[in-house]
Order: sequence, then structure tokens, then C-alpha cells
Amino acid sequence: MGWGEGSQDRVVLVDDDPSYLEVIAGELGDSGFSVRSFSNGSAFLEALDLVAEADAVLLDWTLPGLSGVEILERVRSSGLNVPVAFLTGRDPIGYERIAFEKGAVDFIDKTRGVEIIAQRLTRMIKTLRRNPTTAGPPETYGPMTFRRLTRRAEWRGHDVELTLTEFNVVSLLAAIPGSVVTYRGIYDRMHYGGFMAGYGTDGYLVNVRMAVKRIRRKFMEIDSNFTEIINHAGVGYSWLKIDAKP
Repeated sequence: MGWGEGSQDRVVLVDDDPSYLEVIAGELGDSGFSVRSFSNGSAFLEALDLVAEADAVLLDWTLPGLSGVEILERVRSSGLNVPVAFLTGRDPIGYERIAFEKGAVDFIDKTRGVEIIAQRLTRMIKTLRRNPTTAGPPETYGPMTFRRLTRRAEWRGHDVELTLTEFNVVSLLAAIPGSVVTYRGIYDRMHYGGFMAGYGTDGYLVNVRMAVKRIRRKFMEIDSNFTEIINHAGVGYSWLKIDAKP
């Protein structure tokens, strides 16, 4: 059972629920992925030649016999660096930490549906292709945690669900708390230096304000007391210093 020809992203799926396995494999296939499925860890480990050619592995956290974590350990000990994301219906707190410590690159709640899983897979694969050696440990700024490999930001342990553009803005501000980043500087991070949009030479101001408004709203859905992004009228925005909190 090889991959055949084609330019589709190649994904290996491991889950012991046959109904779920069939449904998600079919829907990921409809979303443009080439999928190979296994119902247990032993069968998966017997097909490491196939796994070695995959762009990503989706591995169920809870499997009979060998657990998902044990399977990941064996994959890594075999020398394969294929990116592995865990699928789980469990509360991520605690389990997520273990997953990343063992070498996973993402931890996805399977109850959120195939659309979210497909988005996370696409982001993970594209990021690794651009920057294959920059996994690194999570970065923490107060209650904020950045996972740059998968472009995810967590606030007080909860995924903020930022888009890639929003992630770029937040990581820019949070990395230099207390320092003002101009509207133009933020806009360049959203796109690229010199990019123009909107009406007139200052059309980017509206775009930046709208982006920050969306970002604030996402954080406030998690924490209604979120006040870290500070506006400096006519200049830009900054991230609040930790020692400046009341």
C-alpha cells in the first residue's frame, strides 16, 4: 500500500474506532489529503517505510495495547522525524504538555470536526516545509505561550485560535512588551514591507485597527479582563509589561 503519484499532502491516520477512522479518512480525502489509515499501533509500526514518506501523522491518544505516546516514542527511536499530531477527546491540560515533551508538534481535539483538523494539518505541514529545523520549545511570556512550529498562541492554557496573520501580530507585540510598534510596522508584519491596501497612503491604518480589534475579541472570549494590548493614539500598539500590571 504505497502513496502513488500526485502532489497531495500525505497523512497517516491511526485510530482504533473503525467508524471514526472511515469517516475522518474520507473527509480528509475530500479536503485534498492523501490518507493511509491504521486501526492499531502494531500495524502502524509495521509500515514505517510508508510512514517515512508521509507529510504528517495523526495519532489517537488512547489506543489499545501500545498507547499513542508509546508509539510516538518508538517512531522517534527509529530515527523518523515525521511530524506527529495527537488526536484526542480528552481535556488537553496535562496531556498536551506530555505530548509536546515526547516530540509531538500539535494536539488536536477530535470533537471539533474535520474542518479544524484539516486547517491545523495544512498549517503544520506548510510551516515545517518553510522552516524544518525550528521546532524548539514553547516560548512563554507571562500567561502567554507561543508554539511557533504550529503558529499557535495560548492564553492561560487555552488556544486563542488566531489566524496566521493574527499570530504574527501578537508574537511581534508580545516579544517586546512595553515597546510601541507603529501601525506601519504592524502592517508590514501582517503582509510584507511596503505592502499597500485600503484607500490612500494611510489606508493600512484601518486594516491594522480592525485586525487588533479581532485579536482583542478572541482573547476576551477566554479572559474578559484581558488588557494587554495598549493603543498609542496616532502611533501604534504595544504589549503591556508584566511588571506594569496593577
